Amino acid sequence: MNFTHLHPATVHFPIAFLLLASALTLIHLFRRPALNLKPTIWMLLLLGWIGGGVAVLTGLLAQAYLPPQAPYRAVLNFHIWSGLATLVLYGFWLYRGWLYRSARARQQRRRTGVAAEDLLDDDAARWWIALLAIVGALLIVATGWFGGRLVYEFGVNVG
Repeated sequence: MNFTHLHPATVHFPIAFLLLASALTLIHLFRRPALNLKPTIWMLLLLGWIGGGVAVLTGLLAQAYLPPQAPYRAVLNFHIWSGLATLVLYGFWLYRGWLYRSARARQQRRRTGVAAEDLLDDDAARWWIALLAIVGALLIVATGWFGGRLVYEFGVNVG
């Protein structure tokens, strides 16, 4: 079975969801008065991460049919690694949000006097979450750039 046509069909929603989640996160973190965008952000992150996993899987399956010594191999490797790094970064963000909502973490916050119930509202986490949002968006752009080069410069899996 040839998977070359599945990858292009699976990348667009994760790109949109994760970029929108990053943008809304920055708005949520720095706009005053704050907007409550948390439910939307977490849903976009989850859907984007799941869709990103599907996109990475279909991309890895599609590249199995490519010649190992092709002239575009370096660009393909950058595309693969930036896609995997994107998945890891957003997965880390989701995992930290999940840990933050755990009963154990809630008890710890009560003992230390932290009032935030959501990671996106924790002032101590504001800057590293903003950094994750920015780096994640840049990784998505880089992954798309390398993917575009593969298609438009080298004609990989076109036709």
